Amino acid sequence: MPAADQEAFSFQGIGTDWHITTPLPLPPAVRTRVLGRVETFDAGWSRFRADSLVAAMARQPGRYLFPEEAAPLGELYQRLYRLTNGAMTPLIGGSLERLGYDPGYSLRAAGPPLPAPPWESVLTWAGTVLTASAPVVLDIGAAGKGLLVDLLAAELAAAGEGAFVIDAGGDLLAQGAGTVSVGLEHPYNTAQAIGVVDLQDRALCASAANRRAWGDGLHHVLDGTTGQPVRTAVATWALAETAMVADALATALFFVPGELLQETFDFSWLTVFSDGSAAYSAEFEGKLFA
Repeated sequence: MPAADQEAFSFQGIGTDWHITTPLPLPPAVRTRVLGRVETFDAGWSRFRADSLVAAMARQPGRYLFPEEAAPLGELYQRLYRLTNGAMTPLIGGSLERLGYDPGYSLRAAGPPLPAPPWESVLTWAGTVLTASAPVVLDIGAAGKGLLVDLLAAELAAAGEGAFVIDAGGDLLAQGAGTVSVGLEHPYNTAQAIGVVDLQDRALCASAANRRAWGDGLHHVLDGTTGQPVRTAVATWALAETAMVADALATALFFVPGELLQETFDFSWLTVFSDGSAAYSAEFEGKLFA
């Protein structure tokens, strides 16, 4: 899909700039379906709107029925919760709000870091049914954007679109679009790249401590066992067959080595650490600059 032949459909969704690139303009009916899917997702999973299911769980315990994508999302989170010994958890929302990343974006800490509650003590996640024994602030930010990328890809495929690139604020999925060269953003200078990846029929997702940062060294990647921001890794990239898995693993790389995750998941990866060093898988498709 050469640049001269691309058409982009751009919009805002779940707090992110989205760009869907296709060989020809998307028909109005397909655009409407895409935007409707984004709205449905946000109404279920956003902790930034008072009318969402997640907001209802934060107000009152009970049994909640979520959309069908909850089943694979819950299974993925439970696997990564175990692999990271509780560091990566969907119950991190209360900790984020405590440090100021709240629905009002106050960006002011209300107190010292607060660990997330142990999953097994407050939440049962069985398929699409989530049951909370106490009010909990669910946050699926570690995998949610990637999940929505996959859901929109399914909408495009169902509409007969065979070639497209979905860019959700830097989380990418390329299908049938040939090779797409993607720069790897420098974690300390957004105007520079530290390397490049040639992406084809896969997803590439990144996580970086500099992207949602505020206050005195605070950022959005928190260790669920302590409630504190991670200080060792500063940027990660993961390539996988689906954006949900790539997105989740990009976060998991902040907590455990990629080699450990590769024992369970088929993906390639790159982690950049705060001391300037880097680690990556043998089959990582990218090229790092000197």
